[in-house]
Amino acid sequence: MEYARIRLAGRDYKKLDEICKQIKEIASKYGVSTRGPIPLPTKKMKVTTLKTPCGDGTGHGNATYDRWEMRIHKRIIDIGSNERALRQVVRIPLPEDVKIDIELR
Repeated sequence: MEYARIRLAGRDYKKLDEICKQIKEIASKYGVSTRGPIPLPTKKMKVTTLKTPCGDGTGHGNATYDRWEMRIHKRIIDIGSNERALRQVVRIPLPEDVKIDIELR
């Protein structure tokens, strides 16, 4: 049986869960089988920088750092390849920071 694998990625997991809920509602409306959402490991991107521009730290021998972190959350949903259902999935309004990939298998 053919199915479509939908991969979602974004910084806010709440937005991802809301989109997954909409996809599952569309699939149940058209009677298409679904699997997921399957959460994938969260990717953590970390950047550490010195606070002072001169590079000496606070002047007491201790360097002061800023630590920044961005987390990328990912989900996978498999739905049966129903043309009408996939058209509805493509029409879901997505926030700017959410990336979606649809692959037919």
